[in-house]
Amino acid sequence: MQNLRAQINNLSFAYGEKPVLNSISMPVHEKKITAMIGPSGCGKTTLLRCFNRMHDLYTQSIKYEGEIILYPEGKNILSSDIDPMEVRMRIGMVFQKPNPFPKSIFENVAYGLKVRGVKKRTFIESRVEKSLVQAGLWNEVKDRLHSSATSLSGGQQQRVCIARALATDPEILLLDEPTSALDPISTGHIEELISELKKDVTIVIVTHNLHQAARCSDFTAFMYLGNLIEFNASEKIFTTPKDQRTENYITGRFG
Repeated sequence: MQNLRAQINNLSFAYGEKPVLNSISMPVHEKKITAMIGPSGCGKTTLLRCFNRMHDLYTQSIKYEGEIILYPEGKNILSSDIDPMEVRMRIGMVFQKPNPFPKSIFENVAYGLKVRGVKKRTFIESRVEKSLVQAGLWNEVKDRLHSSATSLSGGQQQRVCIARALATDPEILLLDEPTSALDPISTGHIEELISELKKDVTIVIVTHNLHQAARCSDFTAFMYLGNLIEFNASEKIFTTPKDQRTENYITGRFG
């Protein structure tokens, strides 16, 4: 479908008997940034993790209803005949706290390629360099690629994690509060990076920082108690929201 990378249709999700998401429907626009905002516990991260089947990794019983259609194929990525590993290669994720592996910078970024079975050294080296360039980190680490990634600053570690997610050339990049553990300067670097990355990849970001959502995103989804209350262009959400609950949240009356 033109200008759409994905479409969520009537998606509900539950852990065992506990419903977390209630019949969510929203588009994800191609090469745009979609922010998900709302109070803690409203289902933002749960929805984000549905996109790359992260919930499938948990042992407790989970239940999906509805679908997430990924374009251009138009396939439901929640379908039981879709391999979750392949979904995770196509839809990368970066978590709230930087979580580099206890390996070198190079091995961190190359990890997903090696899991995929890529063996050609020259290809891996070129992808690692490209991903670090995309993550705005190449000039800072090009002379110490074989140093431990854990020796880097927090902001640099988070950019290594972004480079690691980019190395498999994902179609969608999921960011779960990627700057909440960082200082203001590192946060600024990541925000600039996110704006640059949308030239190449579709981005969905969960953030509690409303100023960040307003600054960085093209579209915003406001969630409350497992429901999608409002979805619109970010400019409209933050200036003329249609729902009173959205206005109450963005003006600080609750949340």
